[in-house]
Amino acid sequence: MLLSPDGKEALAFKQGLLEAGYMEGRDVVIEWRSAKADYAQLPGLAAELVQRNVDVIVADTGPAAQAARQATSRIPIVMTIVADPFGSGLIASLARPGGNVTGLSIMLAELSPKRLQLLKDAIPRTTRVAVLWHPLTPYHKKAVENLKATAPSMGIELSFIEVRTSDEIDPAFQAIARARVQALYVLDCPLFFTHRAAIVRLASGSRLPVVSGEQPYADAGGLLTYGPDYADQMRRSAGYVDKILKGAKPGDLPVEQPTKFDLVVNLKTAKALEIKLPNSILLQANRVIK
Repeated sequence: MLLSPDGKEALAFKQGLLEAGYMEGRDVVIEWRSAKADYAQLPGLAAELVQRNVDVIVADTGPAAQAARQATSRIPIVMTIVADPFGSGLIASLARPGGNVTGLSIMLAELSPKRLQLLKDAIPRTTRVAVLWHPLTPYHKKAVENLKATAPSMGIELSFIEVRTSDEIDPAFQAIARARVQALYVLDCPLFFTHRAAIVRLASGSRLPVVSGEQPYADAGGLLTYGPDYADQMRRSAGYVDKILKGAKPGDLPVEQPTKFDLVVNLKTAKALEIKLPNSILLQANRVIK
């Protein structure tokens, strides 16, 4: 597993294995490896798993799946929360992946305009938004293109702030301040997720509402999040492992899209920022943090 053993996603994967009839320690042994948002570690971690001659590699993110694919063309690889497997060259197509990679996509690039629209619906006066993005995250360039294409129709001007390392997060907020934006849109990636508390804290200090795709941003004080249920993705990925262990070829297993999406709204943050959220947003929310 190119995934941390901690957190609800790991628990959801184990639950998926149980549903398929596998108990960790009895039927399967899981070798956990986590880069902790440091992409440079991924090739070495993937190589370790290949040297261990594991039966299947489960990779949670795009960079992890890329590292695994570069490390082996023999061992099956199951993606769990990969944003753009076709665009990043991991698979030949969703219907017929080919090669040794299959699993689930999370459509993050395609969902980017939806999140921007939710922000506009939540705060109609919004006209200037900063977008925090990581150029080494495979799907981010496509997400940026999608946002550029749709923002004008919403009457929104975007400022794109590039961040590659954790050391660049603080300086990024100086650039955000200079842009005089009214909100911050954080594109999902492991680096930003690891430092989400700092990102939300810095945004709050500038009285900027934060929108992103991953629920923990809302738990940390972001205004709203909208995206696939990652735990559900992890649970479903265990089904791929089951099929592969029973003899299926990964290249013959179609890549599946998300089936569950969650909108989380932090009403406490809205009140702190003196934002009155419309009922239409609150009624859509799967969870409201009060």
